[in-house]
Amino acid sequence: MFDSHYEYAGHVRRDNVVAMPTRGPAIREPGGLSRFGLMYGASPAMREVFDLLERVGPTEAAVLVVGESGCGKELVAQTVHQLSPRADAPFIAINCGALPGSLIEAELFGYEKGAFTGANRTHPGVFERAEGGTLFLDEITEMPLEMQVRLLRVLETRCFTRVGGEREMRCNVRVVAATNRDPHQAVVEGALREDLLYRLAVFPIALPPLRERATDVLLLARHFLDELNREHGTHKKLTEASEAAILRHPWPGNVRELKNCLQRAYIMSENWVEVDPESAMPGMGARPALRPGVLEFEVGTSLPDMERRMIIATLDKFAGNKRKTAEVLGVSLKTLYNRLNEYARREARYATA
Repeated sequence: MFDSHYEYAGHVRRDNVVAMPTRGPAIREPGGLSRFGLMYGASPAMREVFDLLERVGPTEAAVLVVGESGCGKELVAQTVHQLSPRADAPFIAINCGALPGSLIEAELFGYEKGAFTGANRTHPGVFERAEGGTLFLDEITEMPLEMQVRLLRVLETRCFTRVGGEREMRCNVRVVAATNRDPHQAVVEGALREDLLYRLAVFPIALPPLRERATDVLLLARHFLDELNREHGTHKKLTEASEAAILRHPWPGNVRELKNCLQRAYIMSENWVEVDPESAMPGMGARPALRPGVLEFEVGTSLPDMERRMIIATLDKFAGNKRKTAEVLGVSLKTLYNRLNEYARREARYATA
């Protein structure tokens, strides 16, 4: 149900976000879009999401956001934070799938100086850094099961101990979690503890993929182009052919893919922006022909590019399950993470060129 495109490994990101009014309807933007918190949309599916956020934001309920990669799950978490009484306190985000099992405990709960080799100072974990605010746990189904047990206890007792420490510490954080997998299927497959699921999913929110937001696609494309024009003092416009191509494309990478595509096209265009979502990204080689379960490559495609596409397609097949992907491809989980980080850096270079 919630097949992943792919999501790059990340780390702890923002500490604070600007507070906004705690209540109120979506704000109508020029061009037909509505803005609610940090999110944009005009489709019935997004209006429903806005309504859910308006209801749950001011509460203390734990929220589980479920949706494909690139849909904006972190924006949902930030909007929940902004709508809450905790809006002036820290917002901390961590990608549970980005850290090796040996490091995730220290990143979550911190460690004392001398707790292990290389621990040259005391380090507060994300539960401490988010004190009084909101902690966003992305890719929760990628967290090792033994750590899920520890996390469940912390959520229930609001107490934790740093690695290498003896003093129990209390925490006051609101947790918003997210996954790009069907959480109930993840329980069946043994990737998520059932008791943790029900502790996190007090208020679940299903975020629709872009292909189910037909009325939003072109509005978002124009919005992203308007942002680029304002940023650079230009007046570029989409061609009619580009708008038609945008409407035809299924956007498997969702809003993230759309935004990156618009940015690349903007950089390459003069006054009229030509968008071709079906073309390969610069430097990435030819796009392979697709049949269900099959990848086909043109003769002359580089081995690194073939490897990259095979990794991404296998991640798709196993709904973002990195452990299963690594096992099937015959590589270590560390090697898979290294490859994904490499692809993330490469994509970032093209997006900011």
